[in-house]
Amino acid sequence: MNPEVSTTAAAPRPGRGGARSAHKGQQTRASILDAALTLASRQGLEGLSIGALAEVTGMSKSGVFAHFGSREELQISVIREYHNRFEEEVFFPAIRAERGLPRLVAMYDRWVRRVSVEIHSGCIYISGATEFDDRPGPVRDALAAMVRAWHDALRKAITLGRQAGHLQPDTDPAQMAFEVHGLILALHHDARFLRASGAVERARIGFEHVLERYVTPAAPPWR
Repeated sequence: MNPEVSTTAAAPRPGRGGARSAHKGQQTRASILDAALTLASRQGLEGLSIGALAEVTGMSKSGVFAHFGSREELQISVIREYHNRFEEEVFFPAIRAERGLPRLVAMYDRWVRRVSVEIHSGCIYISGATEFDDRPGPVRDALAAMVRAWHDALRKAITLGRQAGHLQPDTDPAQMAFEVHGLILALHHDARFLRASGAVERARIGFEHVLERYVTPAAPPWR
């Protein structure tokens, strides 16, 4: 969605000094967000505060507050930043794969890789769901919207796989996506909480078992 463009002729253009100042402000905000994302990954979204972030970044509370007017706005900004990075690492590379089973496999493979890295840092989608599952409000709404967007993309990939003849005609995208998501949750739980070895490989084998129930003879090789 493109930002609105003012058509007012009298609107002043920012000078060079103003442009430099705006660019510096954007860089500072990006640096704060990066630190906030690291902090939230380790301590959860509830571990985020203007004060904690000021301490981590070496900035004053007023300096952090100038970029994020409230703790709630900070939390929502972190959720959006996490979602952007998730898209860059998982979604966008995966959709370059051929429609159908190849794309679905690519999405899952990259998802597992992402979770594998987050075994040590934490997944905001998963930890945030635990923190805000029974706490209505803007932060929960923002987090749920990001998770739903990914689930919608996963269901769409399954639907395309069915349309391509790679998955059985009676495949229910919602059901298959539910099963696949369950594997990711199990991976995160066993690897991060139980410190179980071999969890990543079990997640990959589990996905193969799911596919065995859904793929058709016309599906391209996926092992």
